[in-house]
Amino acid sequence: MTRYLLALTLLAATAANAQEGLTATQALVAFDSKNPVSPAANNLTIKVDNRASQLTNLTAIPPGGAQVALLIDDGLRTSVAREMNNLRAFITGLPPGTEVYVGYMQNGTVFPGTGASGFTSNLAAVAQGIRIPSGIPGSSASPYFCLSEFVKNWPGRAENEINPVQRSEGPTHKPRFVLMITNGVDPYNGSTSPLNQNSPYVDATVTDAQRAGVPVYSIFFNDAGFGRGRGSFSGQNYLAELAEGTGGLSLYQSTGQNPVSMAPYLKQFQNDIANTYVATFSADSNKKLVGLKTSTDLPKTKLRAPSQVRPGTIVSN
Repeated sequence: MTRYLLALTLLAATAANAQEGLTATQALVAFDSKNPVSPAANNLTIKVDNRASQLTNLTAIPPGGAQVALLIDDGLRTSVAREMNNLRAFITGLPPGTEVYVGYMQNGTVFPGTGASGFTSNLAAVAQGIRIPSGIPGSSASPYFCLSEFVKNWPGRAENEINPVQRSEGPTHKPRFVLMITNGVDPYNGSTSPLNQNSPYVDATVTDAQRAGVPVYSIFFNDAGFGRGRGSFSGQNYLAELAEGTGGLSLYQSTGQNPVSMAPYLKQFQNDIANTYVATFSADSNKKLVGLKTSTDLPKTKLRAPSQVRPGTIVSN
């Protein structure tokens, strides 16, 4: 019923906007509050290119209604092996119906882990297929090249999970989330000095994720080729930039130490998905990207949303 109502809202918004050069657009907005909140559309204000835009719909993501991509840098130190059980528990603890993909960032692209090559709701099988990264320094080439390639060529569902009825009706587009586990270093941008923290490759990756409507979360973990110091500072700085631009969150920040345990950050990521809503509004169809600002009148509540969106982007239907 929720999906049907959302489809009607989009159809009505598209018809109304067509005469004005506007197009129905969606973005994922995360509500961060110390107290449980159930926001309504009138609790959210959206500005598109600094102009107020009418919010036509605000819909919660239902339990199990998301696709989650876990992208692991294959060059991580093998000490990350101690986190394998935490990662398996995180996957199997997701709400039934959630579709998950585990991939390893290698040589500028993402290779699927053991098992299904596409997203699958068989959480136990995905968890069982997680392996320890190879630990070869620089295996990813660049986590940002890997991420760009992935969001631009988002995998579909595993073929064996698509029944004939779904195939005839076409795929259902669920809200998409990425969680990266990486040191975040961009080796193609030269020195990791604090004076060299403007990477065109990171900027391009942020734009690609914004166009795809995908918030990117991350957990910092050292690569086998980098220790503490400038490398970890640089990598974490880029991961924070990536999160801020896409509406995600850099879940773990430190002076270069690996997290004692990823468990609390994985739990936070799961909670963030549960508190993310699909906002539908209008944007100028003649522009490639538009700026987005969000605010709420809910007390003690912060919002996270992408800083830019592509007009016409639909994140859920």
